[in-house]
Amino acid sequence: MVYLTRKEHFNAAHKLYNAAWSIEKNEMMFGACANENWHGHNYDLYVTIKGEPDVNTGFIMDVKVFSKIIKEYAVDKLDHKNLNLDVDFMKGKMCSTENLAMAIWQEIEPHLPKNVTLHCIKLYETARIYVEYFGE
Repeated sequence: MVYLTRKEHFNAAHKLYNAAWSIEKNEMMFGACANENWHGHNYDLYVTIKGEPDVNTGFIMDVKVFSKIIKEYAVDKLDHKNLNLDVDFMKGKMCSTENLAMAIWQEIEPHLPKNVTLHCIKLYETARIYVEYFGE
């Protein structure tokens, strides 16, 4: 089994806020992330697939096609957007990095060829905070 990872980057704004809670409770739970004027991150996205190399090409997947899928179904929908307001697949969800990673999985996975499996979405919110999602 061979693992292939593509790294992408996007910038997006969001706010962590539970409408069922008071402003004080939101600020206590989410701190500056509950700012009513939003805040943004420079996200780094790592998408890892796995599979067996093709005997004719040596590839598990054409990297140009892999890049196009990630760009079309994730990065183009997220880059320079407000996650709470502009991103259809985040509507009605708390826009945490955890939920975003799971949503990116759901967006990308159906578009991959049958000979590869999506292995991991790794999403860096900052240089020190990231999540990994394995589709479980």
